Amino acid sequence: MPKWALFPRMRFTRQVLLLQIGVVVLVVGLGVALVSSLLRTTLSKQYGERALAVAKSVATEPAVIADATARDPSATLQQRVQAVTKENDALFVVITDDHGIRLAHPKPDLVGQEVSTPWEEVIAGNDVVSEFRSGTLGPSVRSKTPIRQGSRIVGEVSVGYEISELTSEFNRLLVLTMIFGGGALLLGAGASALLNRRLRRVTHGLEPHELTELLYEHEAVLHGIGEGVLAVDAEHRVTVRNDEAERLLDTPLPVGTPLEDLDLSPRVHKAVAEGRPVDNLLAVAGNRVLVINSRAVQRDERSLGTVLTFRDRTDLDTLTRELDGIRSLSDGLRAQRHEFANRLHTLSGLLQLGHHTEAEEYLQTLTESTASRAEPLDDRVTDPYLQALLVAKTEQAQEKGMELRLADDAWVPASVTDPIAAGTVIGNLVDNALHAARMGPRRPAWVEVGLLADGATLHVSVVDSGPGIDETLRDKLFDEGVSTKLSPGHGLGLALARQAARARDGDVWLADPGGSTTGALFVAKLPGLLDRPEETDA
Repeated sequence: MPKWALFPRMRFTRQVLLLQIGVVVLVVGLGVALVSSLLRTTLSKQYGERALAVAKSVATEPAVIADATARDPSATLQQRVQAVTKENDALFVVITDDHGIRLAHPKPDLVGQEVSTPWEEVIAGNDVVSEFRSGTLGPSVRSKTPIRQGSRIVGEVSVGYEISELTSEFNRLLVLTMIFGGGALLLGAGASALLNRRLRRVTHGLEPHELTELLYEHEAVLHGIGEGVLAVDAEHRVTVRNDEAERLLDTPLPVGTPLEDLDLSPRVHKAVAEGRPVDNLLAVAGNRVLVINSRAVQRDERSLGTVLTFRDRTDLDTLTRELDGIRSLSDGLRAQRHEFANRLHTLSGLLQLGHHTEAEEYLQTLTESTASRAEPLDDRVTDPYLQALLVAKTEQAQEKGMELRLADDAWVPASVTDPIAAGTVIGNLVDNALHAARMGPRRPAWVEVGLLADGATLHVSVVDSGPGIDETLRDKLFDEGVSTKLSPGHGLGLALARQAARARDGDVWLADPGGSTTGALFVAKLPGLLDRPEETDA
């Protein structure tokens, strides 16, 4: 349990709830106290201003001014004071002369005596509003104003209201404030409870230390494995990815980016869109062949998104293609071995029977046929890798009853700098052409390969005798999974060929979909694949 926990044995969400309720209680309490103080001050000021207004009204009456200057005030002054007191629900209205001697008072027996509160400041010409806890009439909020005759001050008028009346009004407003504060407290506690429930739901009931451990495990697993990991939420936005995923996919994967905005393989988009488990799906990313696994993630019957993992199969795929080439070459050599064995048996039989002339003619025929078959490659294609590839594909074609021939204008005097790229592009194009020719109606079936060097660039063309490319497949022929072959597991050859070419700033495209005389014509441009002539001559 974290050291900072207030109550180590209490769940964190409950601690948060109690802390929030405590903060709400403190804020509401301070608010009520502040409002109470402001209410008390405001009410006292209002009663004081009310008393001052009454006092000023009385002080400006001519009869009051006249009685304040007379040595013997009239009896009507006392009556006027009592009437004003009653009309304004005041505690008292008192009139004095300029020496503080009462001229009129609610208690007639106090008339003629000096007032019990200070009067000098009022006689000096100032209005005074104050609250007195002592006085002949009890605690009150009172206001005093001078009585003026012209420019001379001849007395004062004092008006007061009971503090108990002010307190009663204050208590009434305070009760309303407390009711409002209680409602705010309940609302705050309810909001805190809802927030606490939301917190538990978002964290799935995990404690902070458990979340911290999960974070450490997440970072260790995410960046400690050799596979690429990409997770998207239910709206197909990137939520989690590791560096290996960005390296394998050869593109940045910013968190929060919609998946459809990323330049990824169509198979990746399809796997996420369908939301079904995917195992060992092959896809092309850049110049890599990836194995994709996809799983939809759910919790409490709620979809959380999809997690995809990527494994690099480029090296394995390259080795597989090289092994296929070697196997094809070995099959061809095996077929040649059988063919040569048969010829040697024939030659041996002729010699044993004494047909020496026929044996010489037969040997001459074998030599000429072998030279005629080897001559085209030796003269026009000097690179051993290309020669081995063409020999292997030729033997493969012959085993299936087809002919693989080199175009008449083929010419490659330089060496190949990247045999793997050359094998990927040429091998896939030739394999597709052999399949199309074998499945086509024309006989004999054939495939023609054109190789032409242009400086360091190798131009490749492959045409077959097949039926051509169906119109419905022409626009998506290079997409992953699109194939004219009926058996499953195909649809990557052309995509790999194009990716390998584009990795060298080249390309592979369908130049002619085929027609009545020939099948499809595919063309490839591979810059920088050959040594330059001057480098070769050197």
